[in-house]
Amino acid sequence: MSVLMLRLAGPLQSWGATARFARRTTEPFPTKSGVIGLLAAALGRDRTDDITDLAALRFGVRTDQPGTVLRDYQVALHFETEKSMPVSERFYLADAVFVAGVEGGDALIERLDAAVRAPAFLPYLGRRSCPPAKPVDLGVRRDVTLEMALHQEPWHAADWHQRRRRNEATVKLELHLEATSTDGPVDTLRDQPLSFDPRHRRYALRGVRVADPVRKPNPRARITPAPPDHDPIAALEGA
Repeated sequence: MSVLMLRLAGPLQSWGATARFARRTTEPFPTKSGVIGLLAAALGRDRTDDITDLAALRFGVRTDQPGTVLRDYQVALHFETEKSMPVSERFYLADAVFVAGVEGGDALIERLDAAVRAPAFLPYLGRRSCPPAKPVDLGVRRDVTLEMALHQEPWHAADWHQRRRRNEATVKLELHLEATSTDGPVDTLRDQPLSFDPRHRRYALRGVRVADPVRKPNPRARITPAPPDHDPIAALEGA
């Protein structure tokens, strides 16, 4: 088994899992369906193609820079009838950075790594209006589990964000992992992709486990040293 590591960073991101009708919300971290869609596009697959092999990959994501929620209003045309759709309320994450990983068989992970480096269709971060600001591919990690790979990966927050947290010598990063059968009670999210066919998109529930946070040293830390152990009264007593 191998793990493909992905850096998801951009001015705007939007990862909908429960969005419906005219209100399109975003989850606070990337969804599995969104990342699998990015990988399918990199491979050059059509929306109607089978995605069973990609959906079987185990998914995890680490929040390196949470970002800020933004709200926007948009108009759109129906893709078949070209009639105007109702004005929609859409939410985005601004200035966020995530590290995602997908775990699977060596051959498939190697194919995905090559595809992300030279994608057939340009990647985007949840919506087509959200391009990445940096290369997405972080390479393949071999002979490690998904959780180990996400713990070992360096902190990818922007320099300005690291400086903002300069009073923290060590930062704690949220980690969400796809649950296994041995994890017990976990949260659920309807972002397990079954079909991306625009005529009938289908998603199933999957378990999501909030793992212990990842601890990383802050290279921009400026911790004020403790004052010296000095007692001026003792000097006066000696006099």
